[in-house]
Amino acid sequence: MTTAPTILDELEWRGLLAQTTDEDALREHFAAGPVTVYCGFDPTAPSLHFGNLVQLVLLRRLQRAGHRVICLVGGSTGLIGDPKPTAERVLKTKEQTAGNVDRIKQLVQPFLDFEGDNAATLVDNLDWTAPLSALDFLRDVGQHFRVNQMIRKEAVAARLNSEIGISYTEFSYQILQAMDFLHLFRTFGCTVQTGGQDQWGNLTAGVDLIHRVLGERAHVITTPLLTDENGNKFGKSEGNAVWLSADMTSPYAFYQYWINIADSEVGKLLRVFTDRTAEEIAELEKATVDTPHLRSAQRALATDVTTLVHGAEATAQVEHASQVLFGKGDPTALDAGTLRDATAELAGGEVPVGSTVVDALVAVGLAESKGAARRLIGEGGVSVNNVKVNGVDDVLDEQAFLHDQVALVRRGRKHIAAARKAS
Repeated sequence: MTTAPTILDELEWRGLLAQTTDEDALREHFAAGPVTVYCGFDPTAPSLHFGNLVQLVLLRRLQRAGHRVICLVGGSTGLIGDPKPTAERVLKTKEQTAGNVDRIKQLVQPFLDFEGDNAATLVDNLDWTAPLSALDFLRDVGQHFRVNQMIRKEAVAARLNSEIGISYTEFSYQILQAMDFLHLFRTFGCTVQTGGQDQWGNLTAGVDLIHRVLGERAHVITTPLLTDENGNKFGKSEGNAVWLSADMTSPYAFYQYWINIADSEVGKLLRVFTDRTAEEIAELEKATVDTPHLRSAQRALATDVTTLVHGAEATAQVEHASQVLFGKGDPTALDAGTLRDATAELAGGEVPVGSTVVDALVAVGLAESKGAARRLIGEGGVSVNNVKVNGVDDVLDEQAFLHDQVALVRRGRKHIAAARKAS
Protein backbone atom coordinates (compact mmCIF):
# COMPACT_ATOMS: atom_id res chain seq x y z
CA MET A 1 0.00 0.00 0.00
CA THR A 2 1.42 3.35 -1.04
CA THR A 3 1.45 6.33 1.31
CA ALA A 4 -0.17 9.56 0.17
CA PRO A 5 2.34 12.35 -0.55
CA THR A 6 2.81 14.80 2.30
CA ILE A 7 3.60 18.51 2.25
CA LEU A 8 7.26 17.66 2.91
CA ASP A 9 7.23 15.35 -0.12
CA GLU A 10 5.82 18.24 -2.13
CA LEU A 11 8.50 20.64 -0.87
CA GLU A 12 11.21 18.09 -1.60
CA TRP A 13 9.98 17.49 -5.14
CA ARG A 14 9.83 21.21 -5.79
CA GLY A 15 13.41 21.69 -4.62
CA LEU A 16 12.51 23.63 -1.49
CA LEU A 17 14.18 21.39 1.09
CA ALA A 18 17.90 21.70 1.75
CA GLN A 19 18.32 20.85 5.43
CA THR A 20 16.17 19.92 8.41
CA THR A 21 17.14 19.43 12.02
CA ASP A 22 15.67 15.90 12.03
CA GLU A 23 13.69 14.88 8.97
CA ASP A 24 12.04 11.81 10.49
CA ALA A 25 10.91 13.74 13.57
CA LEU A 26 9.76 16.62 11.37
CA ARG A 27 7.64 14.29 9.23
CA GLU A 28 6.00 12.87 12.34
CA HIS A 29 5.40 16.40 13.60
CA PHE A 30 3.64 17.49 10.39
CA ALA A 31 1.66 14.25 10.25
CA ALA A 32 0.33 14.81 13.78
CA GLY A 33 -1.72 17.84 12.80
CA PRO A 34 -1.51 21.51 11.82
CA VAL A 35 1.93 22.92 12.56
CA THR A 36 2.75 26.58 13.21
CA VAL A 37 5.68 27.79 11.10
CA TYR A 38 7.41 31.15 10.92
CA CYS A 39 9.90 32.94 8.74
CA GLY A 40 11.56 36.27 9.47
CA PHE A 41 12.27 39.07 7.02
CA ASP A 42 14.68 41.81 8.07
CA PRO A 43 13.97 45.33 6.74
CA THR A 44 17.56 46.04 5.70
CA ALA A 45 16.22 47.53 2.44
CA PRO A 46 12.92 49.18 1.41
CA SER A 47 11.92 46.00 -0.42
CA LEU A 48 12.18 42.24 -0.31
CA HIS A 49 14.10 40.52 -3.09
CA PHE A 50 14.44 37.27 -5.05
CA GLY A 51 15.80 35.32 -2.08
CA ASN A 52 12.89 36.40 0.12
CA LEU A 53 10.49 35.26 -2.59
CA VAL A 54 11.64 31.67 -2.02
CA GLN A 55 10.58 31.93 1.63
CA LEU A 56 7.28 33.58 0.77
CA VAL A 57 6.29 30.81 -1.65
CA LEU A 58 7.34 28.24 0.98
CA LEU A 59 5.06 29.85 3.60
CA ARG A 60 2.32 30.06 0.97
CA ARG A 61 2.55 26.34 0.23
CA LEU A 62 2.53 25.46 3.93
CA GLN A 63 -0.54 27.61 4.60
CA ARG A 64 -2.41 26.16 1.64
CA ALA A 65 -1.62 22.68 3.00
CA GLY A 66 -3.48 23.62 6.19
CA HIS A 67 -0.62 24.72 8.42
CA ARG A 68 -0.49 27.98 10.36
CA VAL A 69 2.11 30.50 9.21
CA ILE A 70 3.63 33.53 10.88
CA CYS A 71 5.39 36.23 8.87
CA LEU A 72 7.83 38.14 11.08
CA VAL A 73 9.18 41.53 10.03
CA GLY A 74 12.33 42.29 11.98
CA GLY A 75 11.90 45.78 13.35
CA SER A 76 14.56 45.04 15.96
CA THR A 77 16.86 42.60 14.12
CA GLY A 78 16.79 45.00 11.17
CA LEU A 79 18.42 47.61 13.41
CA ILE A 80 21.32 45.21 14.04
CA GLY A 81 21.82 43.39 10.75
CA ASP A 82 22.65 39.77 10.11
CA PRO A 83 26.46 39.41 9.92
CA LYS A 84 27.80 39.23 6.40
CA PRO A 85 30.88 37.04 5.88
CA THR A 86 32.87 39.87 4.31
CA ALA A 87 32.05 43.21 5.97
CA GLU A 88 30.28 45.01 8.79
CA ARG A 89 26.86 46.30 7.83
CA VAL A 90 26.16 50.03 7.76
CA LEU A 91 23.46 50.41 10.39
CA LYS A 92 20.16 51.94 9.34
CA THR A 93 18.62 54.68 11.44
CA LYS A 94 15.55 53.87 13.49
CA GLU A 95 13.48 56.01 11.13
CA GLN A 96 14.81 54.22 8.03
CA THR A 97 14.16 50.84 9.59
CA ALA A 98 10.61 51.78 10.62
CA GLY A 99 9.90 52.97 7.07
CA ASN A 100 11.22 49.72 5.62
CA VAL A 101 9.11 47.72 8.10
CA ASP A 102 5.95 49.47 6.92
CA ARG A 103 6.77 48.81 3.26
CA ILE A 104 7.56 45.13 3.84
CA LYS A 105 4.37 44.59 5.85
CA GLN A 106 2.43 45.77 2.81
CA LEU A 107 4.58 43.77 0.42
CA VAL A 108 3.92 40.37 2.02
CA GLN A 109 0.14 40.79 2.09
CA PRO A 110 -0.62 39.34 -1.40
CA PHE A 111 1.34 36.15 -0.80
CA LEU A 112 -0.55 34.85 2.23
CA ASP A 113 -4.17 34.69 3.34
CA PHE A 114 -4.64 36.92 6.39
CA GLU A 115 -8.36 36.19 6.75
CA GLY A 116 -10.47 33.15 7.53
CA ASP A 117 -10.09 30.17 9.85
CA ASN A 118 -6.43 29.63 9.01
CA ALA A 119 -5.33 33.24 8.70
CA ALA A 120 -1.64 34.05 8.56
CA THR A 121 -0.19 36.18 11.35
CA LEU A 122 2.03 39.22 10.81
CA VAL A 123 4.30 40.27 13.69
CA ASP A 124 7.16 42.71 14.35
CA ASN A 125 9.87 41.57 16.74
CA LEU A 126 10.41 45.14 17.93
CA ASP A 127 7.18 44.71 19.90
CA TRP A 128 8.78 42.27 22.36
CA THR A 129 12.41 43.31 22.05
CA ALA A 130 12.11 47.06 22.66
CA PRO A 131 10.64 46.76 26.18
CA LEU A 132 13.47 44.43 27.27
CA SER A 133 16.29 46.08 29.24
CA ALA A 134 19.92 45.26 28.50
CA LEU A 135 20.31 43.65 31.93
CA ASP A 136 17.24 41.47 31.48
CA PHE A 137 18.44 40.48 27.99
CA LEU A 138 21.85 39.42 29.31
CA ARG A 139 20.48 37.63 32.38
CA ASP A 140 17.41 35.93 30.91
CA VAL A 141 18.60 35.18 27.38
CA GLY A 142 22.36 35.64 27.17
CA GLN A 143 23.07 33.13 29.91
CA HIS A 144 21.88 30.30 27.66
CA PHE A 145 24.48 30.93 24.95
CA ARG A 146 28.05 29.67 24.92
CA VAL A 147 30.58 31.83 23.13
CA ASN A 148 32.61 28.84 21.96
CA GLN A 149 29.51 27.62 20.08
CA MET A 150 28.56 31.08 18.77
CA ILE A 151 31.94 31.66 17.16
CA ARG A 152 31.61 28.46 15.14
CA LYS A 153 28.67 29.89 13.17
CA GLU A 154 29.82 30.23 9.56
CA ALA A 155 29.47 34.00 9.07
CA VAL A 156 30.90 34.76 12.52
CA ALA A 157 33.87 32.43 11.98
CA ALA A 158 34.61 34.03 8.62
CA ARG A 159 34.61 37.49 10.16
CA LEU A 160 36.74 36.46 13.14
CA ASN A 161 39.34 35.10 10.74
CA SER A 162 39.40 38.32 8.71
CA GLU A 163 41.16 41.62 9.31
CA ILE A 164 37.91 43.50 9.94
CA GLY A 165 36.72 41.23 12.76
CA ILE A 166 33.15 41.51 14.02
CA SER A 167 31.43 43.95 16.35
CA TYR A 168 29.57 42.80 19.43
CA THR A 169 26.44 44.28 17.81
CA GLU A 170 26.49 41.86 14.88
CA PHE A 171 27.85 39.04 17.04
CA SER A 172 24.67 39.29 19.14
CA TYR A 173 22.35 38.93 16.13
CA GLN A 174 21.93 35.17 16.52
CA ILE A 175 20.80 35.68 20.13
CA LEU A 176 18.09 38.10 19.01
CA GLN A 177 16.85 35.73 16.30
CA ALA A 178 16.83 32.82 18.76
CA MET A 179 14.83 34.95 21.18
CA ASP A 180 12.24 35.49 18.44
CA PHE A 181 11.75 31.75 18.03
CA LEU A 182 11.40 31.32 21.79
CA HIS A 183 8.83 34.13 21.96
CA LEU A 184 6.78 32.71 19.08
CA PHE A 185 6.98 29.21 20.57
CA ARG A 186 5.57 30.52 23.85
CA THR A 187 2.99 32.89 22.35
CA PHE A 188 1.73 31.02 19.28
CA GLY A 189 2.93 27.45 19.76
CA CYS A 190 5.28 27.94 16.81
CA THR A 191 7.52 24.88 16.43
CA VAL A 192 9.13 25.29 13.00
CA GLN A 193 11.27 28.07 11.54
CA THR A 194 12.24 28.36 7.87
CA GLY A 195 15.04 30.23 6.16
CA GLY A 196 17.76 30.07 3.57
CA GLN A 197 20.46 27.44 3.73
CA ASP A 198 23.06 30.11 4.57
CA GLN A 199 21.06 30.95 7.73
CA TRP A 200 21.48 27.52 9.32
CA GLY A 201 23.50 28.78 12.29
CA ASN A 202 21.03 31.53 13.20
CA LEU A 203 18.06 29.20 12.78
CA THR A 204 19.40 26.39 14.92
CA ALA A 205 20.29 28.87 17.68
CA GLY A 206 16.56 29.22 18.29
CA VAL A 207 16.06 25.47 18.45
CA ASP A 208 18.83 25.24 21.04
CA LEU A 209 17.41 28.11 23.10
CA ILE A 210 13.92 26.57 23.21
CA HIS A 211 15.40 23.28 24.37
CA ARG A 212 17.53 24.92 27.09
CA VAL A 213 14.81 27.21 28.44
CA LEU A 214 11.71 25.03 28.06
CA GLY A 215 13.05 21.54 27.49
CA GLU A 216 10.90 21.39 24.34
CA ARG A 217 11.69 20.35 20.80
CA ALA A 218 11.53 22.67 17.80
CA HIS A 219 12.52 22.28 14.15
CA VAL A 220 14.20 24.08 11.26
CA ILE A 221 13.67 23.84 7.51
CA THR A 222 16.10 25.50 5.13
CA THR A 223 15.74 26.10 1.41
CA PRO A 224 18.63 25.74 -1.05
CA LEU A 225 20.44 28.76 -2.38
CA LEU A 226 19.28 28.90 -5.99
CA THR A 227 22.18 29.15 -8.41
CA ASP A 228 22.55 28.82 -12.15
CA GLU A 229 24.73 26.33 -14.00
CA ASN A 230 27.75 28.60 -13.43
CA GLY A 231 27.19 28.77 -9.69
CA ASN A 232 25.90 32.36 -9.72
CA LYS A 233 22.99 33.26 -7.49
CA PHE A 234 19.68 33.79 -9.22
CA GLY A 235 18.09 37.15 -8.55
CA LYS A 236 20.80 39.34 -10.00
CA SER A 237 20.07 41.26 -13.18
CA GLU A 238 23.11 42.99 -14.68
CA GLY A 239 24.61 43.27 -11.20
CA ASN A 240 21.43 44.59 -9.57
CA ALA A 241 19.12 42.74 -7.23
CA VAL A 242 15.71 41.70 -8.52
CA TRP A 243 13.37 43.42 -6.04
CA LEU A 244 9.72 42.63 -5.37
CA SER A 245 8.66 46.29 -5.05
CA ALA A 246 7.48 47.79 -8.33
CA ASP A 247 9.28 51.08 -7.66
CA MET A 248 12.64 49.30 -7.33
CA THR A 249 12.29 46.67 -10.08
CA SER A 250 9.48 47.53 -12.46
CA PRO A 251 6.95 44.81 -13.36
CA TYR A 252 8.27 44.98 -16.92
CA ALA A 253 11.90 44.45 -15.86
CA PHE A 254 10.77 41.75 -13.41
CA TYR A 255 8.94 39.89 -16.19
CA GLN A 256 11.90 40.21 -18.53
CA TYR A 257 14.23 38.73 -15.91
CA TRP A 258 12.20 35.50 -15.88
CA ILE A 259 11.80 35.46 -19.67
CA ASN A 260 15.59 35.41 -19.98
CA ILE A 261 16.16 32.37 -17.74
CA ALA A 262 18.29 29.73 -19.49
CA ASP A 263 16.58 26.61 -20.86
CA SER A 264 18.68 24.43 -18.55
CA GLU A 265 17.38 26.23 -15.44
CA VAL A 266 13.76 27.00 -16.22
CA GLY A 267 12.34 23.66 -15.04
CA LYS A 268 13.95 24.08 -11.62
CA LEU A 269 12.45 27.54 -11.20
CA LEU A 270 9.02 26.41 -12.40
CA ARG A 271 9.01 23.81 -9.63
CA VAL A 272 10.05 26.30 -6.96
CA PHE A 273 7.96 29.34 -7.84
CA THR A 274 4.81 28.14 -9.61
CA ASP A 275 1.86 25.89 -8.81
CA ARG A 276 2.18 23.95 -12.05
CA THR A 277 1.98 20.19 -11.79
CA ALA A 278 4.74 17.71 -12.54
CA GLU A 279 3.02 16.86 -15.83
CA GLU A 280 2.73 20.51 -16.88
CA ILE A 281 6.35 21.23 -16.04
CA ALA A 282 7.55 18.12 -17.87
CA GLU A 283 5.65 19.28 -20.96
CA LEU A 284 7.19 22.74 -20.73
CA GLU A 285 10.68 21.28 -20.30
CA LYS A 286 10.08 19.15 -23.38
CA ALA A 287 9.13 22.32 -25.28
CA THR A 288 12.52 23.86 -24.45
CA VAL A 289 14.07 20.98 -26.41
CA ASP A 290 11.54 20.69 -29.24
CA THR A 291 10.78 24.37 -29.86
CA PRO A 292 13.33 26.43 -27.89
CA HIS A 293 12.74 29.56 -29.98
CA LEU A 294 9.19 29.85 -28.58
CA ARG A 295 10.49 30.04 -24.97
CA SER A 296 7.21 28.53 -23.79
CA ALA A 297 8.59 27.48 -20.41
CA GLN A 298 10.09 30.90 -19.76
CA ARG A 299 6.84 32.62 -20.71
CA ALA A 300 4.88 30.39 -18.36
CA LEU A 301 7.37 31.08 -15.57
CA ALA A 302 7.37 34.84 -16.18
CA THR A 303 3.59 35.01 -16.33
CA ASP A 304 3.04 32.97 -13.17
CA VAL A 305 5.63 34.71 -11.01
CA THR A 306 4.83 38.24 -12.21
CA THR A 307 1.15 37.59 -11.53
CA LEU A 308 1.99 36.32 -8.04
CA VAL A 309 4.12 39.36 -7.20
CA HIS A 310 2.46 42.19 -9.14
CA GLY A 311 -1.02 40.94 -10.01
CA ALA A 312 -2.78 39.83 -13.17
CA GLU A 313 -3.45 43.35 -14.50
CA ALA A 314 0.22 44.38 -14.35
CA THR A 315 1.21 41.07 -15.96
CA ALA A 316 -1.20 41.61 -18.83
CA GLN A 317 0.28 45.05 -19.42
CA VAL A 318 3.90 43.86 -19.48
CA GLU A 319 3.03 40.92 -21.72
CA HIS A 320 1.37 43.32 -24.12
CA ALA A 321 4.41 45.62 -23.93
CA SER A 322 6.64 42.70 -24.91
CA GLN A 323 4.46 42.08 -27.95
CA VAL A 324 4.54 45.77 -28.83
CA LEU A 325 8.33 45.83 -28.87
CA PHE A 326 8.23 42.91 -31.30
CA GLY A 327 5.85 44.87 -33.52
CA LYS A 328 2.81 42.69 -32.80
CA GLY A 329 0.64 44.83 -30.54
CA ASP A 330 -1.02 48.21 -30.22
CA PRO A 331 1.20 50.51 -28.12
CA THR A 332 -1.67 52.91 -27.47
CA ALA A 333 -3.16 50.26 -25.15
CA LEU A 334 -0.21 50.49 -22.75
CA ASP A 335 -0.51 52.50 -19.56
CA ALA A 336 2.00 55.29 -19.00
CA GLY A 337 4.07 53.42 -16.42
CA THR A 338 4.47 50.26 -18.46
CA LEU A 339 5.32 52.28 -21.57
CA ARG A 340 8.00 54.16 -19.63
CA ASP A 341 9.48 50.96 -18.20
CA ALA A 342 9.39 49.08 -21.51
CA THR A 343 11.16 51.86 -23.41
CA ALA A 344 13.62 52.89 -20.70
CA GLU A 345 16.48 50.81 -22.10
CA LEU A 346 15.75 51.42 -25.79
CA ALA A 347 18.28 53.37 -27.80
CA GLY A 348 16.93 56.59 -29.25
CA GLY A 349 17.03 60.34 -28.92
CA GLU A 350 15.01 63.48 -28.36
CA VAL A 351 12.74 64.51 -31.20
CA PRO A 352 10.66 67.74 -31.32
CA VAL A 353 6.94 67.55 -32.03
CA GLY A 354 6.32 68.19 -35.73
CA SER A 355 9.58 66.62 -36.90
CA THR A 356 9.38 64.53 -40.03
CA VAL A 357 9.78 60.79 -39.73
CA VAL A 358 12.88 61.24 -41.90
CA ASP A 359 14.44 63.52 -39.27
CA ALA A 360 13.30 61.19 -36.48
CA LEU A 361 15.00 58.17 -38.10
CA VAL A 362 18.29 60.06 -38.15
CA ALA A 363 17.83 61.46 -34.61
CA VAL A 364 17.23 58.03 -33.04
CA GLY A 365 20.07 56.36 -34.95
CA LEU A 366 18.05 54.16 -37.30
CA ALA A 367 19.35 55.91 -40.44
CA GLU A 368 22.76 57.42 -41.17
CA SER A 369 21.37 60.25 -43.29
CA LYS A 370 18.14 61.81 -44.48
CA GLY A 371 18.71 60.21 -47.87
CA ALA A 372 19.00 56.78 -46.30
CA ALA A 373 15.87 57.48 -44.22
CA ARG A 374 13.88 58.38 -47.33
CA ARG A 375 14.99 55.16 -49.04
CA LEU A 376 13.90 53.10 -46.03
CA ILE A 377 10.46 54.72 -46.06
CA GLY A 378 10.19 54.25 -49.83
CA GLU A 379 10.94 50.54 -49.39
CA GLY A 380 8.14 50.23 -46.85
CA GLY A 381 10.45 49.32 -44.02
CA VAL A 382 9.56 52.01 -41.46
CA SER A 383 6.77 52.18 -38.89
CA VAL A 384 5.81 54.50 -36.05
CA ASN A 385 3.98 52.97 -33.12
CA ASN A 386 3.69 49.78 -35.20
CA VAL A 387 1.85 51.60 -38.01
CA LYS A 388 3.59 51.61 -41.41
CA VAL A 389 4.84 54.98 -42.64
CA ASN A 390 3.89 55.55 -46.27
CA GLY A 391 5.17 59.04 -47.05
CA VAL A 392 8.54 60.75 -46.63
CA ASP A 393 6.72 63.91 -45.56
CA ASP A 394 4.88 62.27 -42.64
CA VAL A 395 5.50 63.98 -39.31
CA LEU A 396 5.42 63.06 -35.62
CA ASP A 397 2.55 65.14 -34.26
CA GLU A 398 1.42 65.36 -30.62
CA GLN A 399 -0.59 62.14 -30.92
CA ALA A 400 2.49 60.21 -32.04
CA PHE A 401 4.09 60.70 -28.63
CA LEU A 402 2.28 58.13 -26.50
CA HIS A 403 1.30 59.43 -23.06
CA ASP A 404 3.17 62.60 -24.05
CA GLN A 405 6.41 60.62 -23.66
CA VAL A 406 7.68 58.63 -26.59
CA ALA A 407 7.04 57.39 -30.13
CA LEU A 408 8.24 53.94 -31.16
CA VAL A 409 10.17 54.13 -34.42
CA ARG A 410 10.99 50.87 -36.15
CA ARG A 411 13.21 49.95 -39.09
CA GLY A 412 12.40 46.54 -40.46
CA ARG A 413 11.46 43.84 -37.96
CA LYS A 414 14.41 43.86 -35.61
CA HIS A 415 15.45 47.49 -35.14
CA ILE A 416 13.42 49.69 -32.83
CA ALA A 417 14.24 52.98 -31.12
CA ALA A 418 12.54 55.47 -28.84
CA ALA A 419 11.81 58.96 -30.17
CA ARG A 420 11.53 60.80 -26.87
CA LYS A 421 9.53 63.99 -26.93
CA ALA A 422 11.86 66.97 -26.73
CA SER A 423 10.95 69.42 -23.99
